[in-house]
Parts: sequence; structure tokens; C-alpha cells
Amino acid sequence: MKKRNNISVFEHQRLYVGQQGFKQTHLDALLKLNEYHDGNYFEPIAKGLKFNQYVGVIQVDGLTIEIHPKADKADNDNKWKGVLLKMLQSCGKLKAESSGAAHVKRQHLNLLEVYFEMYLLEVEGLVRKGLIKQYRKQTKNTKALKGKLEFAGHIRKNIVHKERFYTTHQVYDPNHFLHQVLQKALTIVTQFTNGSRLQDLANRVQLNFPEVDTIVITAKKLHEIQLNRKSTGYTNAIELARLIILNYSPDISSGKEKMLSLLFDMNDLWETYILKQLQKACLGTEVEVSGQESKSFWGNNSLRPDIVLRKREKTYIIDTKWKRPQKSSASVSDLRQMYAYCRFWDADRVMLLYPGTYSENTFKPYLTEDYSKHINGKALEMDHQCKMGFVSVLNEDSGDLDLDIGGNILRLVFERII
Repeated sequence: MKKRNNISVFEHQRLYVGQQGFKQTHLDALLKLNEYHDGNYFEPIAKGLKFNQYVGVIQVDGLTIEIHPKADKADNDNKWKGVLLKMLQSCGKLKAESSGAAHVKRQHLNLLEVYFEMYLLEVEGLVRKGLIKQYRKQTKNTKALKGKLEFAGHIRKNIVHKERFYTTHQVYDPNHFLHQVLQKALTIVTQFTNGSRLQDLANRVQLNFPEVDTIVITAKKLHEIQLNRKSTGYTNAIELARLIILNYSPDISSGKEKMLSLLFDMNDLWETYILKQLQKACLGTEVEVSGQESKSFWGNNSLRPDIVLRKREKTYIIDTKWKRPQKSSASVSDLRQMYAYCRFWDADRVMLLYPGTYSENTFKPYLTEDYSKHINGKALEMDHQCKMGFVSVLNEDSGDLDLDIGGNILRLVFERII
């Protein structure tokens, strides 16, 4: 059994061969993984790589690499460990009742273990309740004539055994596509939990699961799965199985090092997290919250702000940025994008929202008062205003996620308590 090594890094950090047990074989495998994903995960550097905004966990050849989010480089590293699990739980990507998610403060518990445990418990629950059966067609020799006789196959196989019939007929058993998907994911989980705290659970679930055919499962087949009233209880298990299978790369390094990666784009996660917190904060108020509204911009191009707030007849837009601005001002491209949102949504105020220390900046109009009154000799009213907003991800006292982040954002937008 290979000894498992763990490497803990943060987004945008560099990792070189020779550090913390990181070998050239690991680097080669990660570079091939990165190439497969269009170069989004890392930036290749001399004898190493630089992580991008993707966070999560990668397991390859006995090595586990945990990539943590970190909004501020100056912060203590321990402050940000465990934040990813908490954000995923808040976004509904982790079930609160799973024992892994309930122990997110344990720093040695990585993301793969949490999802593996969730999956194993889901499958174990399905087995305990009783797995569903479905009709399927089967072609084989039988001792009784049933279904459709495959004449050519019957002559070829039973020229001696006159008592047999080679037929295609229906059978009603657990050997169907849903269970084949679950079995495929179970095989992956069993392989990657070997030697871990989940090994006994994985072996027990695998032992109790019925034997099913091993088939090639493609991403297209996984996305085409349709559950019905009878199989609706499989929803969580199938979603987790899909996540595990699609992130498994058995041939990423010429078949030598099998790899499983579970990475999340912090830009998308930050946007989802802020949307969820705002929806929670606006319950029972007159503020309506929506995400990813779209309007046509030019030809097939469209504009899609992250979050739109509406209060009575007024519209407010928030664009989330999981980065710290390099200067005291936002980039020109971001400001232009926000101005386009103002015009197309007729928004009174737009805000670029960054992680950072909470600060109550004031809104500023896009044009000065004198210039906004006349353009080409025509009077024009310009009341579109923009500002940069900062909210703390973590509570400074407890170190946990700031539970009032939604209220703080509303105070930044409306400049008063809602």
C-alpha cells in the first residue's frame, strides 16, 4: 500500500518539484490534466506550476493536493483552511447532515473524503431501502422458449444442445443503467479510499451492492439520465456519482497514475454564495433578488450581470469579483461593463463587490455634473452611479463565515439598514 502524502496550498500559489513530496511524475500528470481542461487550472512554470482561481482537491499516485481559497494574501494561512467546505455547504453543494460536512473544522478532512462519504452513505441508504428493478432485454440461451427466438444464433450455438433456445427476452432485475452508474462510481471511490478512514465503509457498501454489467459510461449518457417517480429517490446518489465519474481521469498520464480531481472556480462559487446570502437576507422584505438575468447586446452576444436587486420601481446591480483590485480603483473594463448594465437595465446603482474588510464607500456618478448636463449640445440626465464594495468573508471574532454578509451587502447598496 502506498503511503499517502498531503500537500496544502492556496489559490495563486506556486508549487515546485521537490516541495512537500511533489515529484516530476505528479507534475506531468497535473499538466496533462490542465491541458485536458484548456489550461484553466494551472499556469506551467519552470519545474512547477502556479495555481489559478480553482480550489478543491486533487489525488494522484498517493498524493493529495488541497487547494484552499484565500482572498487576502496577508492573512494567516490557518484562517482560510476549511472555508471552502463551509462555502460549499452554504451554497447547498454539501448536505448539512453528512458527518463529513458536520466536521468541516477538522483540517485533515479533505473535500474528496466529504464527497466520498456522502456518496457511500447515499448508496448504503438506497440498498437498505431496497434497490429498484427495471425491465431490460437479454439475449442468451434458455431451457424454455420465451421471447423472440434468435434463429441464426440458435443454429450456431445449439446445433448439439437441442433442448436449449437462444432467445431475446425481457428480464426484471437490478441490472440496469442507474445501478451501472452507481457501481462505476463505487469502484472509483473504493480505489481512492484504500487505506483511508472510509475504507471499511466503502468495502461494506461494495459488498452489499448487487452485481451489474460493467459498461462504458460517457458524459453524454450521464447528462441524459432522466429519473421518474419510481427512481426519484436516486437523485442525490446519481448527482454525486456523476460528479465522481466526470472528474476521474484514469488515463491522464499514460494509464500509470490514476487521478481524481474535484475543483471549483472561486469566481462562480463566490457569485453563488453571495446570491444565496442575499436571498436569505431579503426574505420578508420588499427587495427582490435574481441571478444571471440576460439581455441581448449585439447579434448573438448578451449581457448577464451576476445579481439584480429590485425595490419598488428601482433596479440595482451587483457584479461579484473574487479578487482584490490591484489599485485603489477598479479596472476600466469592469467600470465600462457596469455602465453597460446601467443602460440596459436602467439601473440607478451598480456595485463591484470584492472580498475584503467591510467599508462603506459612497456611490459616484459616471459623468461629472457639468458634463452630464450637455452632450453634443443636448440636455441629458445621467444618474447612473457606481461604487466598489468590500465585505468580509469571515467573522473576525469567531473565524467562521460572516453570517451577516447578506445584510452588509444590502447596507452597501442602499447605504442604510433594510
